[in-house]
Amino acid sequence: MLTLDEAVKVTRTGDLWIFRGRSVPDRAIQTVTNSPVNHVGMAIVIEDLPPMMWHAELGRSLPDLWAGEHHRGVQLHDLRAAVTTWVGRYGQRPWLRQLEPEVTPEMEDAALRTVARLDGTPFPSTARLAGRWFRGRVPWRARQGMALESAYCAEVVAVTYEEMGLLPAGRRPNWYDPGRFWSGDDLELLTGRRLGNEITIGVERT
Repeated sequence: MLTLDEAVKVTRTGDLWIFRGRSVPDRAIQTVTNSPVNHVGMAIVIEDLPPMMWHAELGRSLPDLWAGEHHRGVQLHDLRAAVTTWVGRYGQRPWLRQLEPEVTPEMEDAALRTVARLDGTPFPSTARLAGRWFRGRVPWRARQGMALESAYCAEVVAVTYEEMGLLPAGRRPNWYDPGRFWSGDDLELLTGRRLGNEITIGVERT
């Protein structure tokens, strides 16, 4: 178990932050995606900038650091503020999964290009998540640099991982749900990388 301060200090680009809540929307997402968790985000840590979280959400509680405004959908947030909000306001339980070994500068550049392309993409309604998840099981031919009309959290992380060369092409982004990034599922990462087990993060609720 780590405190939030400890976790933020050791977080690197590509690490995953996973959340599980008990609200009705949380349970709905867990049910329609057949997942033990309902939210996943990816850390982006660039040089001397504060660690950030790249994810998609229905809310607009925090300013998007890329766009400089509040909006729903795909967003880049201050990591500490995002985790504190998800725990305190949304009642979530957080975990950290660290990517080993750490990513290369080229992978970080690919992640930032994905942020530039996807930031601001709308979040789909909860009612549409089930259909998207089922359609994601149908084989398809991948398109490089594909655009998404809307995206939920697991799609954002999956597309970013794919652009970084960490996931193989050939699957629809909506094949991924938050549970795919939980240790109970084999994600089959490329380039010899792996995700460690979940580390429980202790955050005081305010």
